[in-house]
Amino acid sequence: MTTRRSFLITSAATLFAPALSRAQSDTLLSAINALPQLHSLQISRGAKTVFAQAPRGPGLDRLANIKSCSKSIVALLLGAAIDRGEIASVRAALGEVAPAIVPQNATPGVTEITMEDLVTLRAGLERTSGANYGSWVSTRNWLADAMTRPMVGAPGAEMLYSTGTTHILGAALVEATGQSLLEQARSRLGRPLDIEIPPWTRDPSGYYLGGNEMALRPTAMLKIAMLVRDKGRFDGEQVIGEDWVSASAQPRARSQWSGLSYGYGWFLSPSGYMLARGYGGQIIAAHKDRDLAVAITSDPMRPARSDGHFGDLMRLLDGPVLDMA
Repeated sequence: MTTRRSFLITSAATLFAPALSRAQSDTLLSAINALPQLHSLQISRGAKTVFAQAPRGPGLDRLANIKSCSKSIVALLLGAAIDRGEIASVRAALGEVAPAIVPQNATPGVTEITMEDLVTLRAGLERTSGANYGSWVSTRNWLADAMTRPMVGAPGAEMLYSTGTTHILGAALVEATGQSLLEQARSRLGRPLDIEIPPWTRDPSGYYLGGNEMALRPTAMLKIAMLVRDKGRFDGEQVIGEDWVSASAQPRARSQWSGLSYGYGWFLSPSGYMLARGYGGQIIAAHKDRDLAVAITSDPMRPARSDGHFGDLMRLLDGPVLDMA
């Protein structure tokens, strides 16, 4: 039975997916219809956007909260700072890069935590995410709270998913570059990619939150996916160093929640995707070998667990999307 809604979606697919066969388009539309939390899906193959649909939510050109995909953006900014010599290397210690942000009562060992430990979420400090997130953002000094938490693991060992860790990294980037995280994001990603990056949440000390709450248009998310897929190049310009993007694709840790490997701020799937993942099912994905870039937005108010909506999205990426290559 053809409803008005299914007719409109099918018509839109014909309009926005001219490079797909009817069978591919129908397969994707069926998959989208089976995912009620999904808001939008865009796929680029090479230089062409071959599928762009927003059957739910505010649309492809309205700002969406990308949640923890922000962590992957901060990781790209770390690469940019290293390329520019503002940070000596990924193995530089926090005490060398940004001693001013380390509180006097910091947990012993904090100054020796490296940029690599931070960007791979292996700082060793007790997590501020999950059940601890609300109490953390209620404190008067987010950085001090994160750095005075107990060491529950050795730095550089186990992956401990924590927004506090990437917030420390974001603040270290501010101290190293002399620019706010917003200024870095705009000058080092926004302008080269011609995308809007509006201000987002700041902590009580004025630092932009490193690792959550950034907003981008889905079309901007797709450009970032293309940037990563193309080894840091966009529209003929080397925006992020190729070596950094390649290093980011090397497994450094593994998530105890999803089982996915983790590189420099990006999840790595067995099928070959580099993934930025945000609460609710926000995804920026790049598959270099298949020449695919993908952006997905979902309802930001509903969870997307690995055994739920996120698992469904991975099956979408590994099935109908990968089949398009």
